[in-house]
This record gives sequence, structure tokens and C-alpha cells, in this order.
Amino acid sequence: MLDEFRIGLHECFQRRADVLSELVDAITCAPGPVTDLARLSLDPVHRRGHGALYDALACGLVDAGRLRAVIASCPVPRIASPDGRERIVLGVDVSNWLRPDAGTSADRAFCHTYARGRGQAQMIPGWPYSFVAALEAGASSWTALLDAVRLRPADDVTIVTAAQLRAVVGELTGAGEHRPADPDILVVLDAGYDTARLAWLLRDLPVTLVGRVRSDRVFHAPAGARRGPSKGRPPRHGVKLALRDPGSGPAPDLATVNDTDRYGRAEAVAFGRMHPRLAARGGWAGHDGPLPVIEGTVIGLQVERLPGDRDPRPVWLWASKPVPDGAAELDHWWSMYLRRFDLEHTFRFLKQTLGWTRPRLRDPNSADRWTWLILAAHTMLRLARPLAADHRLPWQRPLAPGELTPARVRADYRRVHATTTHPAGAPKPSRAGPGRPKGSRNRVKAPIQPIGKHASPG
Repeated sequence: MLDEFRIGLHECFQRRADVLSELVDAITCAPGPVTDLARLSLDPVHRRGHGALYDALACGLVDAGRLRAVIASCPVPRIASPDGRERIVLGVDVSNWLRPDAGTSADRAFCHTYARGRGQAQMIPGWPYSFVAALEAGASSWTALLDAVRLRPADDVTIVTAAQLRAVVGELTGAGEHRPADPDILVVLDAGYDTARLAWLLRDLPVTLVGRVRSDRVFHAPAGARRGPSKGRPPRHGVKLALRDPGSGPAPDLATVNDTDRYGRAEAVAFGRMHPRLAARGGWAGHDGPLPVIEGTVIGLQVERLPGDRDPRPVWLWASKPVPDGAAELDHWWSMYLRRFDLEHTFRFLKQTLGWTRPRLRDPNSADRWTWLILAAHTMLRLARPLAADHRLPWQRPLAPGELTPARVRADYRRVHATTTHPAGAPKPSRAGPGRPKGSRNRVKAPIQPIGKHASPG
């Protein structure tokens, strides 16, 4: 499977294909963390110079749609559903490529970041990227990255995420990874997403969304019949459920209690057929016709402890399915939401080891090419997972073959790479170009670009 992916990956590079293929090999075979592009070009598997590397990122052409299809055709991890069948669980999250000092880089937005200490959030200019990954069962640092899209300052995050999920689900269906008889794909999201609106945009797809909501949200039960003999418009909203005071609302339809090793006693309650009250503003400002009533399940989760917090607050979730099929599905939903945090391990591996945010690229299109190369390198490591041996340092504890982390697989990937297909052609002999005349200066200065949303000229 690794050889097939390498051949398909090479075909996705339409321009500077050989340089881009060797650049992916250099990312995976480098002996240590990727610190900069110039040193990456010195790896033996990268047979071109650093000039060709920078030229490929600046002028190369990566067919992102075709590469997304090639990645989706690889085996995707599955998780057992309550009915005994296996389902695909997708996690969606945003990771930021911070560029606070890149004044000449376009399309920078204000990225929400967390500093050390609680309540120390900061807004730093950078390029936010939305990732979609398939999650694995159990505690793991592995995820299957399937897509990445850069969010521009004027983008509607909900619309971009809906288009991204629609493309990923379409590729998984076309590749045969998801069939009509399979359970719906479960999509888990953290706070910050308009889950109800996202469910409305994806209502024609076989997906179930589970997203975190703020603790100050208010939901309503079905309206029911109108009271009294008076005439008028029938009611649209029923009994109110305020998450700040759930005891004042209706009684929960389901309640479960589980004992976990990491969080202690976990108590979950579910309120079926609850919908938010929509307003004709924000994303619904241009909606044609009356605003819809989007029913789902409100889930409240209270755990006994968290790492570093002995008095955790309750977590509230909203699932796009109006009524869960019993207590088993309720526990499945909130446990799959906890699996979403495996994406944090993937983001840390991309940034600290593969060097996703290390290059100081000016053009955002070059950053997009580099991001897709990082996704391809991570996929190659995932496919090489059953082939790699535990090539560990003396002070590292040994791991079983099925328990190797992404960093351990990368440490042994150079040996695996020697046995795989090499689609990139050999470099042709040439000499360096004349470059800039000695003693001259660059008199064309790059303009300073605005940050965040700004009015278009004219």
C-alpha cells in the first residue's frame, strides 16, 4: 500500500514533481526535527539543491483535489459503534500557523491562542488551517489526516467547514471506505463551531455531528399544541432548557453513569429533541423563508476529576440526531468527543517534528503547498506503521510493534524508505544560475499587507 501511495502522490504533483516528491521523502527521512528548509535539502534522499527546493514551493503545482482523493483511498481507521458495526469517526479542528512578524504576507488573520495560565488568551496574526482527520479507538497519538484548508480572514468558518466535510465524505464514499449500509459517519467538533447550522448545511449527507456548546446556551423542546381558544400563529418553541440552570428545565430522557480510569465517575444526561432558537442575523441573515427548527440531543457530561483539576465544570454537547438509540449510543457520543483530543498530539507532531510551521514563507499559496506535503508525509508514516521496527534511543523504553508512536515510526522510516518505490527521476546535471549581480540591491520592496478582515478596494 505504501508503494501505491507513493506513485499516486507523485502523479498529484503537476509541476516540479520530482523536487516535491523528494521533499516529502526528506521530511520523513530526516534524522531529527525539521528546523528549516535549507538544512532539509542537505538530506541524502533530497538529490537537488536548496534553490530547487525553494523554487518548488514557490512555483510548484499540487493538485489538492486529486491528492485528497489519493489520501482518502488509503485504509481509514474505524471505531466500533453501539450496534456492533464499525464506523468512521472524523475530528475537525483548527490549528494556527502563527506569523506575527510577517508584515508582507497576505491573508493573515487574528488567531486565537492560549498563553501559559488560565484566562491568558491572545490574538496573534497568522494563517489558521482547518484539518479533518479520522480518529482511532482508544488512547492514541495516531490520526489519519484527510484534508487541510486555510481559512481566509473574510471566510465564514461554518460554510468552509461544511464544504470541507462534504468533499471528504464524497472522497470516502467514492473510494469505497464508506458504503450506504455502513453506520453514519460521526463528526466531533470542539467549541467555536455553529453545530446546528453545520448540521443544517449537511442534512443530505450520512453524517451525525456531535459538538461542544457554551454553558450559557439556551435550547427549547418541541412547541406542542397552542393553549387556549385564541387564534394566531402556532408556537415554534416549547419548554426552555437553560444550560446554566438545567434543573429548571425538563427532566432528562436518559441518564448513564460510568467509571473511567482517567476521569473517575462520569455521569451523562440527555435531553432529546431540543433545538436552539435561531435569529435572522449572522449566518442566518440571508436565509430564504422562515428559519428552520433544527432538533438534536443536548448532552450534559460531568466527570469526577480532570488532570490538574479536581473540581471540573460540566461539559455540554449537542448531537444532530434528535433522539439517541438508548444509553449505549449516548455513552458512545461523549466518549467519541473525548477522542477528539487526539488531534492535539497530531498537531504537536506536525509542528515540533515534521516542521510544519518552521519555514518562513511569504506567499500563503506556498504555505498551502507545504501543508499538503506535510499531510502526505504524515500519511506515508501512517502507512509504514506496520513495517517499521522499534528504532529507539538508549533511554527510551521499548514498545511493541503495534504501539509505535509517529516519532518512533519516523526514526525507522529511512530503512523502510530504502525498500520502497522511488518515482522521482534522477536530477539532470546543470550549473547554478547567475543570480543577482554582485553589489546590487533589491529595489522592489514588498508591500505591507493588512491583517484580518478589510474592505476590498473600490
